[in-house]
Amino acid sequence: MTRSHATARRRATPPDFRTVLATVACVAAGAGGALVVKQQQTAVKEARVSRLLTVSAAPAPVRPAPAPAVAAPVASEPVLAPAVDAQTAAELRSRLRWVTLQVGQRKVETLDPDSRLLLARSAAQKAGLADVGLDYRDVYGVIHAESSWVARPGLGRNGVVSHGLAQFEPATARAVGLRNPGDPVEAVHASALLLKEAARWSAGRIDGLKLDAGQWALKLREGISVYYNLSSRGRKTWDGLNSHRMPSETRLHIRNVQMGALRADQLTGRGDGAVPIEVAAAAPVAAAAPVRVSFTGAPAKRKPVAWVRTRDSITLPEGTIRWSSRESGAARS
Repeated sequence: MTRSHATARRRATPPDFRTVLATVACVAAGAGGALVVKQQQTAVKEARVSRLLTVSAAPAPVRPAPAPAVAAPVASEPVLAPAVDAQTAAELRSRLRWVTLQVGQRKVETLDPDSRLLLARSAAQKAGLADVGLDYRDVYGVIHAESSWVARPGLGRNGVVSHGLAQFEPATARAVGLRNPGDPVEAVHASALLLKEAARWSAGRIDGLKLDAGQWALKLREGISVYYNLSSRGRKTWDGLNSHRMPSETRLHIRNVQMGALRADQLTGRGDGAVPIEVAAAAPVAAAAPVRVSFTGAPAKRKPVAWVRTRDSITLPEGTIRWSSRESGAARS
């Protein structure tokens, strides 16, 4: 562009209205207002340049914000629905009977045997435990292992206080929708929900093992105690074959659940020394024949020193647990 063309373009460009006003103000104010007017002219030029840049620049593309990530459910903190509706809970409470027992030098309140079985059966049905190969005796056994059916506060190794018949810690109670761990109806039903979650976890851990129906049932229940007793990190060490290496509290829980389940079976009217327990197979071996387990012997006061495992029995100091399929039993008879 030549100088003459530039001069002609400047003359053709009309002056900005604010520039004219600033010039008039300068004349009116005299030499003293020259500096102020010059600053105003500079501001007008800067505003004009900024306006031109804003119009000419293309808007930058805006990326949509990423959707918030949804955390996967944690096995140690299952999110479950409330265990029992209010109407059912109220009906069950009206049927419960309490008895007083002398334990050492103190008296404790506990449910009578019929009330225990009532809660265990109701909780097993509501939770659908049959879907995972469990029944009311497993509910009874877990409560027996947790509190011996005596509601009292307990203290875990992590320093957290647990409450009620099922010994729920506050975080676990919230996860399963349990509002009042001290309520026996709510606590036992919530425990059955947690029991079902534990059985699914246990079944997943032993899925790759080659087990017959009886072995599957025993290992499934061992895994439930592992789930109940250990943290998420501790559970990962259990592979279905190393239960004897688990912490002593876990091994004691396994034993107490078994004793509680046998006690529940005795309370149904079959406590004649040989206690049959029907064990429903879990999903991977659902086609196998039902298994009959029997226990003979009397409780011993001394601690167990050894377990003798054979193909169809386990021998403890207290007695022997045997199992066999109904079909094979019928064939032998």
